[in-house]
Amino acid sequence: MAALGIAFEAQELSVQPRPSGGRPIDLVHLARQTGGDKSLETEVLALFARQARQAVTQIGELEKEARSELAHKIAGAAKGVGASDVARCACLLENEPGNSAAVAAFTKAVVEADSFIVGLMR
Repeated sequence: MAALGIAFEAQELSVQPRPSGGRPIDLVHLARQTGGDKSLETEVLALFARQARQAVTQIGELEKEARSELAHKIAGAAKGVGASDVARCACLLENEPGNSAAVAAFTKAVVEADSFIVGLMR
């Protein structure tokens, strides 16, 4: 389980949109975070996808403070796996938890990342 923690320790880098050839997940970043361990990559991506999907289902029901906290949590996880669009949208939502456009952008980014992850798992 300690290895999972490593995968989610995101370096403080400016989040740039889609650094991995336009993909929702930067697989090069993920490989660096997991030491190239493919089974760990799969496990980490599955965990991230589950957390992100759960966040999307909860985000609309939460008060602003709780929404901001959840967005912060997902932003960190997204940075750890290289989901830069999810991280960027989550950071915006964290800073503007009452912004419905931020909620929509976050949801869209999560759906795109989740779809990409599902495709990788086939």
